[in-house]
Amino acid sequence: MADTLYRQSPLQDWQSRFAELPPSARLEEEPFVTMVDLWVDPDGAGAAAAAGVLGVDALPTTPSTAVDGADTTVIWFGPDEWLVTSTGRAGEDLEAQLRDAVAEHDGAAVDVSAQRTTLRLRGEHARDVLAKGCSLDLHPSAFAPGAAAQTMLGLAAVVLIPLADNGTDYRILVRSSFARYLAEWLVDAAGEYAITW
Repeated sequence: MADTLYRQSPLQDWQSRFAELPPSARLEEEPFVTMVDLWVDPDGAGAAAAAGVLGVDALPTTPSTAVDGADTTVIWFGPDEWLVTSTGRAGEDLEAQLRDAVAEHDGAAVDVSAQRTTLRLRGEHARDVLAKGCSLDLHPSAFAPGAAAQTMLGLAAVVLIPLADNGTDYRILVRSSFARYLAEWLVDAAGEYAITW
């Protein structure tokens, strides 16, 4: 009898715990998001070729920013490094397309989809929950769509992406090995908003 391998997300058994949270601080996992690390000279032809593959005008070159394409998000990670995420493209395919685009320009692309999982935190108290364990200024005037920050949330290193202009919707990318810790931390931090008087 052959063994069958099934893909499992780090938080697949957390849905019932997430469902107990109040609407003002809803949490859910967005599993199996494609993630590809991209390295290329931002001023060279490889960057333009990669942008074409990703459907964006240009790769972001300002620290702590991101740009969205039709089915990708490109997050600035360093002067010549980006993290590309997608829910519509397979990791192997996106890696191959980017590698083809940048290889002759001394660039590289590596599928790192298994390194992280994605959490979505929404509701009127989403920003309040994050503020309990994050030192960033999360006010929408300072941290709005178009931003993306590598930061600490509790004791976990994350990539935090605001999705709404009013601080009510965030995407959180966390290493798979820290996913359970962060889920526990977020559930605890959001718990007070379920209390009614």
